[in-house]
Amino acid sequence: MSIHWADRIAEECLEKGKNVIATGITPSGEIHIGNMREVLTGDMIYKALLDLGGEAEFLYIADTFDPLRRLYPFLPESYKEYVGQPLYRIPDPFGCHESYSEHFLDPFLKSLEILDVHPKIYRSHELYKKGLYEDAVRIAIENRDKIAEILESESKRKVSQNWSPYTPLCANCGKINGTEVISVDGYYVKYRCNCGHEGRSDIRKDEGKLGWRIDWPARWRILNVTIEPFGKDHATVGGSYDTGKRVAREIYEYEPPYPVVYEWISLKGHDMSSSKGIVVSIYDVLKAVPPEALRYLIASSRPNKHLNFDPGLSILKLINNLSMLDEKEPLSARELRFSRIEGKAMRIKVPFEHMVNVVQISKGDLQKSKEILARGGYHLDDDELKEWSEYAINWLKNYAPESVKFSVQETIPESALSLDKDLKEGLKRISERLSDELSGEDIHNIIYQAAEDVGITVSRLFEAIYIALLDKKSGPRAGLFIKTVGIDFVKRRFKEVADA
Repeated sequence: MSIHWADRIAEECLEKGKNVIATGITPSGEIHIGNMREVLTGDMIYKALLDLGGEAEFLYIADTFDPLRRLYPFLPESYKEYVGQPLYRIPDPFGCHESYSEHFLDPFLKSLEILDVHPKIYRSHELYKKGLYEDAVRIAIENRDKIAEILESESKRKVSQNWSPYTPLCANCGKINGTEVISVDGYYVKYRCNCGHEGRSDIRKDEGKLGWRIDWPARWRILNVTIEPFGKDHATVGGSYDTGKRVAREIYEYEPPYPVVYEWISLKGHDMSSSKGIVVSIYDVLKAVPPEALRYLIASSRPNKHLNFDPGLSILKLINNLSMLDEKEPLSARELRFSRIEGKAMRIKVPFEHMVNVVQISKGDLQKSKEILARGGYHLDDDELKEWSEYAINWLKNYAPESVKFSVQETIPESALSLDKDLKEGLKRISERLSDELSGEDIHNIIYQAAEDVGITVSRLFEAIYIALLDKKSGPRAGLFIKTVGIDFVKRRFKEVADA
């Protein structure tokens, strides 16, 4: 019997006792849909552990102490002066949050709430400020030469003669990427900065930080991390995890966490990057896509499987797939468990594709949408109708391809007036046979019969239908669409076109 990947990981780690699952990211730009994989992978493992009766804690660490690496395309030229400064100390470039890091972190944390993900949140600069890194920094400084040997052995790169595992924060220019350690005296590290300033940093405070390859294993020990998902870039031979494992064991005497390596989520074949501006933010996507669907995207794929995310047509398929899962099939049942949002009925009662058509026909009018849905035998309460209408409208506005968009023409389109006589005759025959009790499939069959009776290809007749109703040559599946638009309206329109 198949077992869900999160359950398998949970079973392997259950014997550890209490498990601490850690996830995190540097909020250097828009936190995008690709970053969602790490946190949802962690959340599903956390929930799998709880389902097995295990004790578990779930953490999210925002690396707010990391420096601004460069002037990103979305930043004004004036932000050159902040390159090298920690993100939490840089002002919000858009002026709406207390810092650069909070501007990008805030919508992501709101997205986690919507996704029913509730980790304990840490900001890395606060961990340093509270003194939680004091012991780790002291041990790293004392073992400077041994750590250098580990880094050189694993990465196959020489470290500089003046390299230090700890980087002081310059009190003059505020940068953390241009200082050089001169000497160490107890809790104080004397440094020289590229700006010309000399000063000293207190390792008990947020006056400096460990380099990433030392900070990561130090964090494992500080927070008792036992499981951690991370991207494949950290899992390369000689990469961050390889060096981290040895630093953890040989320097901090701590067993490294169970690694869960995940593949990228690509945006239509392009790897997403906040710094390059190639992103679809989670917060924006959640305005157009139900959170259950995004959870299902992660739940239904093993972490090491590459995913292509197309917020266009593939989202329709994703949502419809979710509605068709068989709860009696064990693996599907677990995928549903990991997709579910606590306290919400999960599945839409209307195919999302149909909902998209309905809001375009009704032009967003909720009462008209309710009437249109009822014609097709669908019934939503007012809250459901409002929620799913908003998803459909936002999806159309932000992600839908032009081929899906349409507008039912209130008057006969000019292009319909010049249709060939045989096409007009085909529309007339369809009009004569339409009635309210017909299903979408019945209407579809009528179209085929009308084309045969008149002696035209059905593809030409379909084009004529869409031209008469939408002033374009294609549209939604014709049978259900005609019923959705309204039989009386379509009969009248087809007769008017035939008589013109």
